[in-house]
Amino acid sequence: MPDDFPTLEFPASIVDFKHSLDNFRTALAGTGPVRIVAMGSSSTAGLDNVVAYPARLELYLRSHFKDHDQRPSIRIDVLNRGRGGEEANLEVLRFNEDIFADNPSLVLWQVGTNAVFRQKDFDFDEVVGKIAEGLKLLHDHPTIDVVLIDPQYTTAMLFDDHAELAEKMVSAIRTAAQRANVNLFQRWALMRHWHVYNKASFEQLVAPDDGLLLHQSDWSTMFVARALRSAILKATGATQKCGCLFTTADNAPAAPPAPADQS
Repeated sequence: MPDDFPTLEFPASIVDFKHSLDNFRTALAGTGPVRIVAMGSSSTAGLDNVVAYPARLELYLRSHFKDHDQRPSIRIDVLNRGRGGEEANLEVLRFNEDIFADNPSLVLWQVGTNAVFRQKDFDFDEVVGKIAEGLKLLHDHPTIDVVLIDPQYTTAMLFDDHAELAEKMVSAIRTAAQRANVNLFQRWALMRHWHVYNKASFEQLVAPDDGLLLHQSDWSTMFVARALRSAILKATGATQKCGCLFTTADNAPAAPPAPADQS
């Protein structure tokens, strides 16, 4: 992986959520564990040499509520329910056991990657339909907030036989989030911004030992997790007490990133 890591931008129009996270904010005001469930495929489960985003997010949120917005009566737990190779049609079947049984106040659902990358194994329309079905189940739950996460912008998703379908999936996920009135974390648009405008190479965005060229590197996963932390904190009404809320107007200078080896 090239060592000249670029400064990354985090445009508010891409990162920030459209809806507040009222259930999560209520849980933060209480006591005991505050649970977040991360549902998805291998992007959520993680690779051997990449710290998965749910583990990073848990670390970042715990640090925030310990050092900057002190809430000693709570503990943030991010439960990783990722399972490699799955898509929405399989994940919805796990909702009762892997989401509802844990009574989370926030669910992060990463979808769409395998319907593109493994398009011979999944029916596109069925997956899109199951995303809508799953969002209804989650949104109808009275104490759960929902964030939908779209695919990663990596080399394998842009191969000739994947690129058009990937864009179609990203659009379908955006539509599903809008119709369900839930938040969307635009991972695809954010990583594309880094590649196109910030000149982050695919060698930097993609895990160097991933022969599939599909999964994110530890470096890009770290910054995706930080962007997600910023979006979550803003949507709970957090104020700028630390460097955690770092999105900028689209034409504003970017904040310099931390060194790539910083956890």
